[in-house]
Amino acid sequence: MSDLATYESFNVEIKDHIAHVQFSRPEALNSMNKAFWLELPKCMQDIEANSDARVIVISSTGKHFSAGMDLGVFSDPKAVPMSGDPGRMAENLRRVVLQLQDTLTSLEKIRLPVLAAIHGGCIGGALDLVCAADSRYCTEDAYFTIKETELGMTADVGTLQRLPKLMPEGVVRELAYTGRKFSAQEAQGLGFVNGTYESQDAMLNAVMAIAGQIAANSPLAVTGCKEMLNYSRDHSVEDSLRYMATWQAGMFRPGDMMKTFQAKAQKQTAEYDDLLPVKGLFES
Repeated sequence: MSDLATYESFNVEIKDHIAHVQFSRPEALNSMNKAFWLELPKCMQDIEANSDARVIVISSTGKHFSAGMDLGVFSDPKAVPMSGDPGRMAENLRRVVLQLQDTLTSLEKIRLPVLAAIHGGCIGGALDLVCAADSRYCTEDAYFTIKETELGMTADVGTLQRLPKLMPEGVVRELAYTGRKFSAQEAQGLGFVNGTYESQDAMLNAVMAIAGQIAANSPLAVTGCKEMLNYSRDHSVEDSLRYMATWQAGMFRPGDMMKTFQAKAQKQTAEYDDLLPVKGLFES
């Protein structure tokens, strides 16, 4: 395993094929500043390319998971000029929003499952982020809010696109139109989170155990599951079945199944090969 990069916004630890990414700016309520938006996709890609991790757990530090977007992101006149030709300003702002969206979409694009472990407030842009995770877990004191509406803008980096796929649309509309907080208990009742826990320690222990179960499976089988689930969310059943058949024809090999059967017969844990590393074009 290669050395991973270090980041202003996160601490990263790899152990037993599990990457733990922890937000590390509790004094600023882990707000999503400019460094955060630049670092998150690099962090995801670095773990995928330069570690033996098979699953990623994202958690946080301090009082809140994250207070959301740092408004300083939009106050930089170099990134978002506030004067000049309106058409050119609008075209520039559109590109900035697309880049911010891509930052969070990095959680979906990597082939590893991403589990979000949430405590305290998960506000605004932080809700956009956890919507892009594969599964969500939270403490009993956690709460969520589409804060942008209260601030006079429309949430623009993923919540309104992903949340209706994760809970009933009528509820999502209410939450978006009002900007009200919804609790951990309501989130679990709606199926948004998989479970709630008494404390952050209890939550992390449980999420790490789930991550361990994922990491123990064939990484080729797990990445196939993520690919198919993401594709099926955005396509018809017929298209998804056809893609599944094509994937299986190309990717399925009996080697991992044979390892599974042999391990079960010997009452041992199967040991699977890692996936080939992700590399840039023509990298050795």
